[in-house]
Amino acid sequence: MSSFSRRDFLRLSAYGFGAAVISTGLMGCNSDSNNIAVSFAHGVASGDPLADKVIIWTRITPRDADVERVTVHWEVSTDSDFADLIHQGSTTTSIDRDFTVKVDIQNLSPDTRYYYRFICNDKISPEGVMKTLPVGSIDRVKMAVFSCANYPAGFFHAYAEAASRKDIDVAVHLGDYLYEYPMGGYATEDAQAIGRALPDDNNTELFSLADYRKRYALYRTDSDLQKLHQSLPFIAVWDDHEIANDTWKNGAENHSETEGDFTERKLAALQAYFEWIPVRPASEDDEETIYRQFVFGDLVSLYMLDTRVIGRDEPLDYANYLDPITGAMNTAQFIADLSDPNRTLMGADQLLWLQQSMATSTARWDVLGQQVLIGRMNIPAALLSDFTRLEEVISIKIRMDASDPTVTDEEALLVTTIIPYNLDAWDGYAYERELVMQMVQALDKNLVVLSGDTHNAWASNLIDASGNAVGVEFATSSVSSPGLETYLGLEGADDATLKQVEQSFVTLINGLSYMNISQRGFMLVSFTQDEATCEWIVVDSVKSTTYTLDANSMTSLSVLPGPENRRLR
Repeated sequence: MSSFSRRDFLRLSAYGFGAAVISTGLMGCNSDSNNIAVSFAHGVASGDPLADKVIIWTRITPRDADVERVTVHWEVSTDSDFADLIHQGSTTTSIDRDFTVKVDIQNLSPDTRYYYRFICNDKISPEGVMKTLPVGSIDRVKMAVFSCANYPAGFFHAYAEAASRKDIDVAVHLGDYLYEYPMGGYATEDAQAIGRALPDDNNTELFSLADYRKRYALYRTDSDLQKLHQSLPFIAVWDDHEIANDTWKNGAENHSETEGDFTERKLAALQAYFEWIPVRPASEDDEETIYRQFVFGDLVSLYMLDTRVIGRDEPLDYANYLDPITGAMNTAQFIADLSDPNRTLMGADQLLWLQQSMATSTARWDVLGQQVLIGRMNIPAALLSDFTRLEEVISIKIRMDASDPTVTDEEALLVTTIIPYNLDAWDGYAYERELVMQMVQALDKNLVVLSGDTHNAWASNLIDASGNAVGVEFATSSVSSPGLETYLGLEGADDATLKQVEQSFVTLINGLSYMNISQRGFMLVSFTQDEATCEWIVVDSVKSTTYTLDANSMTSLSVLPGPENRRLR
């Protein structure tokens, strides 16, 4: 790969990985005389719905390992019996694209449900359901929002629950669709006991194209994930674990010089992503750019952002600002680097695209679908090194809020000396975040931000540096990855203890209205002309093959449109 430039690689890739066949109608089918024994072991999927087109996907699994190419037929119908075919055609897939198939079904009607399937020799795939986006004036859009599905960590009950519901328009996946870690690594301690161990041929860390392909193949054997893909179109972006933990544009926390060239690893990971996920590239010669826009009539304009690969500078690290002898922090340098106008998360091109797209949007709600928390998560600096002081800090904060005159200067300093707890989030890119906030303010938009990455549920009011209410953030818990309860040593803690810790965070962090640090699930986000509402759906466990919903932990928050209402209710 090093003998090609990046541009050459991406231009060639447009004809290889992730490339979609265009279907404009009834194209006829070519016969396949090979009679190769195959299966559809990984189901079907649809994605990137627009008002007139949708991507459909499948993968062929030849029974014979020597097979290199097969012919696949597709059918799209207005009815589940496939009596009224409106699209039909054939294509070939090969070992070069891991036997995946992507077809861009075009010339469709807006806001319409269609049925699709694939046929290879005598095998017929499961039937999939897809739906185009609406146009004009519409009353409601409902999205199921997911993030952070870790196969060894537990079962994908969140996917199963969403697939069982009939009122959802689209699944929005904010990344960490899979994890790159080996067996014995992060969140694999229960995998063997619950029957979710990584297979012997894919139980090491992912580096090569073959590694990433096999991991996708494993995840896509999960019946709950298959059901969700089969029932709803996906709108997806990647986060870091589709490549490596804490990825940025030129490296990652989970990648060292001894592990080979990072660019080669990244391009291999992105190739597998485009092969296995039903998304269309931003342009025919670029499959590294994934940010794009989806318009739901006059109600929602959804902007799917990339805050990982294309523009992110290396995250700051507190360790780099601590004196190795005294432990003192170089605060001046840290603040200077944190507010550096040259540090980017999105990059200049993406930021310009977002500004231009939002400026021309006439939707009631402008929605950012992206990876990391954008709300300010500043906590007392003392808690970063000693969380056991939480109760003490909270007590002082309550006294300060009550204007208690006995609060000493030393106590006040303990509470008011605050720093971002997660520099991998927008908190580590403060200047660019402020640019986004100012842009939204100037354009007078009703902003809702959908976020993932943290494995916890959050809701925040978004306030710019001048104190203006800009919008709200709804952040989803993980599908299965462990949350803050693990990092804080609270596994197995009773509900009262967990609620107390959660309330402590809400008390300490300005703008934070809600959090859930210990439960897995997803978000249902509904938009009407009068309100945007988020309901956090949580399951009782991801360690058992069965689940129930935890009704006592369901939380719903909403926001009204208009500059006077841009706060959570």
